[in-house]
Amino acid sequence: MSSAFGNLDVLASHPTLEELQGKLESRYKIFKLREVLEELGDTYDRIYMDTPPALNFFSRSALIAADTVLIPFDCDDFSRRALYNLLDTLNEIRADHNPHLEVEGIVVNQFQPRASLPQRLVEELRAEGLPVLNAALSASVKIRESHQANSPMIHFMPRHKVTLEFLALDDELKKQLTKAGRKAA
Repeated sequence: MSSAFGNLDVLASHPTLEELQGKLESRYKIFKLREVLEELGDTYDRIYMDTPPALNFFSRSALIAADTVLIPFDCDDFSRRALYNLLDTLNEIRADHNPHLEVEGIVVNQFQPRASLPQRLVEELRAEGLPVLNAALSASVKIRESHQANSPMIHFMPRHKVTLEFLALDDELKKQLTKAGRKAA
C-alpha cells in the first residue's frame, strides 16, 4: 500500500494474523513469504520486514525469506543473551532453509554514550568479531512522539539527534550494500 511518503509502500500486519498462525504451521506454509517476495522480483529496491522479538512462526518465516538481517541490540545483559540465542537460530535457519542468509549488522539501540556498561558491552561484542555497526541510536522520547504523530522522524524532527543517527545508520548500510555489490537505494 502506498504511503504519504514518496517511494515508500507499507504493508501493515493485522490483528487476525495471530489467529492464522496455527493453520499456517499445520499446513507447513513457512516458505510462503519467501515465495511471495520472489514473485515481487525487482519491484522494490529494498524490502524491510519488522518482526516481533519472539522467535515464532512469523519471524522464522521472515528469516527464511530474507537475504540479510539487522539485529537491534539494547546494551544490557538480557539483550546480549538474546543476541547469542538469535545467532544460534540464524545458524540453524542458514543450515536448514536459507544458506544465503547473512547478518548485515547489529544496530546498537537505546545507546547511552556516557554510561560505562553500554560502552563495555559494545566493545566486547566487537572484540568477539560480531558485526556491530558504527552508527548507534540514542534513547529519546521523540521516537515515541513521532509514532504517535504517525510521522517518520525525518519529517517529524529533521534535525533531531536521533534523526541524524538514523541517517548515519542509513549511510553505513548503503556503503555496505555497495561494498557487497548489492543495489543501494
